[in-house]
Amino acid sequence: MGMSWAYGKPDDAESLRTLNRALDLGVNHLDTADVYGLGANERLVGQVARARREEVFLATKFGNRSRTGQPAFSGSADSFIDSSPEWAREACDASLSRLGIDTIDLYYLHRRNPQVPIEDTVGAMAALVDAGKVRYLGLSEVSPATLRAAHAVHPIAAVQLEYSLFTRDVVEGEMLDTCRELGVAVVAYSPVGRGWLTGTVTSPDQFGADDYRSFGAPRFSKENFAANQALAARVTAVAAEIGCTPAQAALAWLLAQGEDILPIPGTKRVRYLEENIAAADLTLTADQLRRLTDAVPVGAVAGTRYSEAALRLTGQ
Repeated sequence: MGMSWAYGKPDDAESLRTLNRALDLGVNHLDTADVYGLGANERLVGQVARARREEVFLATKFGNRSRTGQPAFSGSADSFIDSSPEWAREACDASLSRLGIDTIDLYYLHRRNPQVPIEDTVGAMAALVDAGKVRYLGLSEVSPATLRAAHAVHPIAAVQLEYSLFTRDVVEGEMLDTCRELGVAVVAYSPVGRGWLTGTVTSPDQFGADDYRSFGAPRFSKENFAANQALAARVTAVAAEIGCTPAQAALAWLLAQGEDILPIPGTKRVRYLEENIAAADLTLTADQLRRLTDAVPVGAVAGTRYSEAALRLTGQ
């Protein structure tokens, strides 16, 4: 997402270098969505996916739509959720066209409109599998009950959820238990807390007007900043003792939660990509895992992860 929208000015040349470098280093899971820059990110990622198709496991999403024809954040007045069967079919064809490929490896419902039965949506998505347009189905930010209902219609391969040291309650507990019972992978987005766990967040004023964190992320607001900076500093201190960067510690902590937890750090620069990848070779001891867990107790982070309007669209 950050390569095309929401996290500052895009730099397509650097983004393409980053994507190709990721594949060179053995990273094969690329995650995009039709709403990221209203198709701009799919077109960008598609350049790499087409050229190196056999190396890429490509995921994209549908369901978030704009009322204005301009990029709009989930929960804003300019956006709405469309999980209708008709839109599933239309959105899939549009994504395939922008990506320039024949089959999407993993197709997610990005957000769910609770007025549309999940069985109807997943039924339409299953038809896309039958048609050869999609290989696997996924859901994003749904409840355990919705996951069960969807899985009864067609196997769900993955659920994408926010999961990091800064956001644990979304996954841990009933949601993770349900996923493991059904054999569903958890794809963890924002695994470094939208930057909090990188050690680079120093001021609530450091983000530009085109950066989502300057206006749409309560945890970065002036009233919540100091408390969350203190928590991030605790992670940085533990990472220093381990001998790694805080981002590497945060990613290694997630990887240690199970082989079914798949973090997708959203960097847009080669140097951060290479830093992140090194976390895969970092083995944390039980004591190090405990200290990282204790550094950010559940409920300690100040502010919600989304605005109230956007938060109401999760867990449906």
